[in-house]
Amino acid sequence: MSLLDTLLRCVAVVVVFLTFPLIIGQTEHKVMAHMQGRLGPMYAGGFHGWAQLVADGVKFAQKEDVVPLDADRRVFQLAPAVALLPYMLVLLVIPVGPEGFVGQAVDAGLIFVLAVMGIGVLGSLMAGWASANKFSLLGGLRTAAQLMSYELPMLLAAASVAMAAGTLSLPGILGAFHWWWVPWQLIGAFVFFTAGLAELQRPPFDMPVADSEIIFGAYTEYTGLRFAFFLLSEYAGILVISALTAVLFLGGWHGPVPESLGWLWTLLKTFALAFVVIWLRVTYPRLREDQLMRFAWTCLIPLALLQLAITGVVKVAIS
Repeated sequence: MSLLDTLLRCVAVVVVFLTFPLIIGQTEHKVMAHMQGRLGPMYAGGFHGWAQLVADGVKFAQKEDVVPLDADRRVFQLAPAVALLPYMLVLLVIPVGPEGFVGQAVDAGLIFVLAVMGIGVLGSLMAGWASANKFSLLGGLRTAAQLMSYELPMLLAAASVAMAAGTLSLPGILGAFHWWWVPWQLIGAFVFFTAGLAELQRPPFDMPVADSEIIFGAYTEYTGLRFAFFLLSEYAGILVISALTAVLFLGGWHGPVPESLGWLWTLLKTFALAFVVIWLRVTYPRLREDQLMRFAWTCLIPLALLQLAITGVVKVAIS
């Protein structure tokens, strides 16, 4: 791979990282406005509320940048970047289309993705600890507990796909994909997608940052653009989780379109799953904290283990 090719791939990933999460954010405004009868997001700027996202950006940019007097200033300032950047690194290794249509192919790409996504919890812990606020610290610890609880079922569900394909490479998994994998791996897809939503603290799994808790969890002391970075990391996480689910369980670029348009098929699947994420936010009520943790340990983990068992039986039967 030449230096120019590497630079072009990196630029493409950065452009996607800077635009697609904003598109998902704008879509969330519109979908929620239609489903809940919200008038504001439909009129901002004129036609269909096209300026709503611009207005949000201007609002965050105008807000005062406040750092608590007793905060650990350096850690406080670094926390938003630590929460956001792992998702850009993950986008580097997600294959969008065949024949090398990926930022950087990694032999153990699945392990790389899961390991890097796990780093995001450090951003919440750093934010809670450095804020010099006991409620922020408790919010950060609750976030960490939730993320670590749902990390296990996500890993087990992803392991089922790796076992079926016989490789940890994301392009390799897509190369081994067959259409009959979709019903076979359906349980794993449900576990992986649901655990991803919980890791992003998206409703109905948003207890650590719920408005009913009065504070905004680990991010209570954040204002302005730093707070916007935490919100941007959430939308970037939606993009990553949706893309990974499409690649691992829905065949990625495989579909009724020619392989030359496989990248378009991948994007359609990704944004369809992102719509599901938004729809779930509008539709389902928030879980209680005890229900949140019980769901991971008594529901998702047994289902993930069941999927592994099914995969093992099918692999033995095929071989």
